[in-house]
Amino acid sequence: MHTLAANPDHVVLAGDVLDWANTKTGQVETLILTVASLMAIIAVLMAWWKTRSFVGTLVAFVLAALVLWGISNLDVLQTKVGSEIDDTGTNAMSVHPNAETGPAGTGKDWRLS
Repeated sequence: MHTLAANPDHVVLAGDVLDWANTKTGQVETLILTVASLMAIIAVLMAWWKTRSFVGTLVAFVLAALVLWGISNLDVLQTKVGSEIDDTGTNAMSVHPNAETGPAGTGKDWRLS
């Protein structure tokens, strides 16, 4: 983006843009974690205010801690989920209709392969 005071002879390199993007990504992640922490504190306080129960407040605290852990460890969760999705050790069972017989008298048979 150019401003009125920008030097037209100044060249912005791709490395500069990537550094800026990485910096902004880190700042956004920090902002999201800060907002989530604030919301977790408010949720725990509201649980105490509404229930006046130690158990209810403890449950709210544990759930808030789990959510904050999940937000701060998205890379770990993404890796674990991705490895389960990419696992192609066995083929999934598929169902193919056949026109001879079928469930509920539909005239279609289901065979498994």
